[in-house]
Amino acid sequence: QPQLAESGGGLVQPGGSLRLSCAFSGSSVDKYAIGWFRQAPGKVREAVSCITGGGDVSNYAYSVKDRFSISRDNAKNTVTLEMNSLQPEDTGVYYCGAEWLYCSGMKSEYESWGQGTQVTVSS
Repeated sequence: QPQLAESGGGLVQPGGSLRLSCAFSGSSVDKYAIGWFRQAPGKVREAVSCITGGGDVSNYAYSVKDRFSISRDNAKNTVTLEMNSLQPEDTGVYYCGAEWLYCSGMKSEYESWGQGTQVTVSS
């Protein structure tokens, strides 16, 4: 299964921006959709955004729509999540995961996950 590793998290003030990266490796990387999920303390892991293997289709949770942007560069084996206008409710551990071909939005469809990167939005 694909190997994944997140990076780019940190502390940012409300209204600020962060860029998260998901580095992936393995065979057939262009066949795997990469999704971003986040988990706040005491909460379940929720879908944030996803991009298909070829980068042709992407989607976003309503809560981040128009604020976040996902992209991928298969030549560099990375998926990037640009996060703008961050608010305290965006705080959590952000994970990237891989599923075959399409973005289902279902955690059960993901084959592997990274270890997560902490995002904290606070003044």
